[in-house]
Amino acid sequence: MKPVEHDVKALSFVALIFVAGAIAGAQAQTYPSRPITLIAPTSPGGPPDTIGRILAEHMKVTLGQPVIVENVTGAGGSIGVTRVARSAPDGYTVSIGHLNTHVFTGAVYNLSFDLLKDLAPVTMLTSAPMLFVARKDFPPNNLKELVAWMKERPKGATFGSVGLGSPGKVWATDLGNKIGIEFQFVPYRGAAASIQDLIAGQIDLACVEASNIMAHLHGGKMKAYAVLDKSRWSVAPEVPTIDEAGAPGFYMTFWHGLWVPSGTPPDVLAKLNAAAVDALADPQVRARLAQAGQNIVPREQQTPDALVAHHKAEIEKWWPIIRAAGIKPE
Repeated sequence: MKPVEHDVKALSFVALIFVAGAIAGAQAQTYPSRPITLIAPTSPGGPPDTIGRILAEHMKVTLGQPVIVENVTGAGGSIGVTRVARSAPDGYTVSIGHLNTHVFTGAVYNLSFDLLKDLAPVTMLTSAPMLFVARKDFPPNNLKELVAWMKERPKGATFGSVGLGSPGKVWATDLGNKIGIEFQFVPYRGAAASIQDLIAGQIDLACVEASNIMAHLHGGKMKAYAVLDKSRWSVAPEVPTIDEAGAPGFYMTFWHGLWVPSGTPPDVLAKLNAAAVDALADPQVRARLAQAGQNIVPREQQTPDALVAHHKAEIEKWWPIIRAAGIKPE
């Protein structure tokens, strides 16, 4: 090859690299240039769906593109999360999820991906207490009476369980194993159906995210034995903490976060985080989330690092409990 031809080809190759880099840079600068899909791995009307739609309305203004919430249900939410984990790491497919979908499923189901390695954290969003509740005419009036009642009647209380490894079932199984009682679990596909049956008197007990039952609790349609937290819930301050009720340390907080596929460019992650944080700071968004029974996490917890640290800690806490209880697909 002649020296001139070699130089021309070398220059052409360098030019191609420069053009490719310029295109990639332009794409990053213009993100997002099309609608973003926010996968809610639960049914419409559930907390992830509600939170996602409230956030999407504000984030679309910040990002300049529609944020479309899509419900992808099944297998404790793992089908929707799998879709996000296996999607292109370009910031156009985002996962909203919670304690069940992003922690418990990893111990219950044989997932095709790693919850920590294959998902990149965007931000923590909200938390809400869990409430241990009973049908309004169930004889025991508090947790201590319930324990005594059940020890006289093994498997005498029915307990609504959403899916195989729902937070309620995990918590109740752990409680039962440690204090010597056993619940008769009744499976449901969604929290709404179990709550309806509790109100109708078809089942005795449930452990649900507080935001799902605010109206029913205030309307006297059920009674609450305890809030599974260290402090009382401001929305229903008359309900004792689990410590006060007589089972100290049996805490469970239902939290939500945002993730994208691992490998998503840092600048895209930063834009998504900024849009979510901006939404969480908006007074109207805050009011709507509060009305839905959600507590926005403090600003210092709204970082990717804070979410991944919390996510890892929850996996380390709950997976051994789930596995020791033998909770797995039939």
